[in-house]
Amino acid sequence: MAKIDAADYTSFQAISDRLDELVAEVKNKDTSLERSLDIYDEAIALGSKAINLVDTPDPPSMAGSTNNAKSGE
Repeated sequence: MAKIDAADYTSFQAISDRLDELVAEVKNKDTSLERSLDIYDEAIALGSKAINLVDTPDPPSMAGSTNNAKSGE
């Protein structure tokens, strides 16, 4: 099975779009079992990446808003 590199996906929307493509591909009756398993592995990797994106705050915007709030006190 091929190694999945989810690092190429830097936004939640890009991951969501790719997952939609994978769902369409796996629904195709001509997709082999081996390819379906590769798709499954890629979907798991993308899901993990999406969780990391959602759970990790955006440092520049968080730092900027925190500093602005403190300077206004």
